[in-house]
Amino acid sequence: MPGWTVPTIKQDSLDLAPPGGPRFQPTKTSIRQETLELFDKNIATARSAIASATDEELMKPWSLLMGGQVIFTMPRIGVLRSMVMNHNVHHRAQLGVYLRLNNVPVPGTYGPSADEA
Repeated sequence: MPGWTVPTIKQDSLDLAPPGGPRFQPTKTSIRQETLELFDKNIATARSAIASATDEELMKPWSLLMGGQVIFTMPRIGVLRSMVMNHNVHHRAQLGVYLRLNNVPVPGTYGPSADEA
């Protein structure tokens, strides 16, 4: 999800299946080290993009499209908060459920977890 930050700030829209063009494909990694490196890279570029964005840029509208049809349009700052940051929290929670179902202790996120006590 952090990889969506730069396109949200720098582009006016994203079409997941542009007419006549290739569908959006998320970056795929095959080993843990690649995944961690990609995450760290995306975090660094996201922080830089946010730091350099002006209030005026963040209030400009951004649209998500599918096949040329607008799914939604909202200010970039709203997209960053709801679709990037909140969505990242959602996936972190999914990971916690996955770990628990596989009897793997869940690490603390905002402090110690019940598994760390």
